[in-house]
Amino acid sequence: MGENTTIRAPFYADCTYSYSVGKNFFANHNLNLVGIGNITIGDCIYIAPNVTLTTAEHALDPEQRAEGLEVALPIKIGNNVWIGTGAVVLGGITIGDNSVIGAGSVVTKDVPPNVIAVGTPCRVLCEITDEDKKRYPIYNG
Repeated sequence: MGENTTIRAPFYADCTYSYSVGKNFFANHNLNLVGIGNITIGDCIYIAPNVTLTTAEHALDPEQRAEGLEVALPIKIGNNVWIGTGAVVLGGITIGDNSVIGAGSVVTKDVPPNVIAVGTPCRVLCEITDEDKKRYPIYNG
């Protein structure tokens, strides 16, 4: 854990030895980390309530699944990322620096840097540009 880490209760984690968090990390209540795969989280991260990061993947074949076959695929979240309420990030995913994941999204593929990605499955909606700085009146000098 990096400095300035805030995690609001309740918080759930399967295997704490395989997770790393950078500095200036904020996670609202009900963050759920599932599986034994590595989850690497960068600096300056905002995670909204009810987000799940799951590295676990079960077999598609019913016989293998019945035998308990499970693999763990890593998750990597870059710097300056915001993950919206109720989002789910699946194993094997990388979320690029400065990106925003919309509320309720299910991230099934990598998300590039500097974009807003939304939906189920999650898709890039648009790039984040300097025009986005003018969105809030306090910064419209």
